[in-house]
Amino acid sequence: MSSWEKYSDSIEKSRIYHERYHKAVANPVRKEILKLIAEGKTEEEITDILKLSRRELDYHLKTLEWGFCIEKKDGRWIITKEGEIVEHLR
Repeated sequence: MSSWEKYSDSIEKSRIYHERYHKAVANPVRKEILKLIAEGKTEEEITDILKLSRRELDYHLKTLEWGFCIEKKDGRWIITKEGEIVEHLR
């Protein structure tokens, strides 16, 4: 079941879904993180490229995951269908 399917059965859940998603993608740093994840960069590479502390990166990654944009698979972050907005940001 996709993230959207879990939240589409009521207006209130749909509103929550959209609020979480928009908060996640509204930040320019998180947009850059999405682009870098889409390019296959590791967490270490992302911190180096964006000059972020580990704590800052963790915060942004948690927000992107909370906003349905990324998920962890086999120890690496991957872009979800919702996170594919990155393709339109280039």
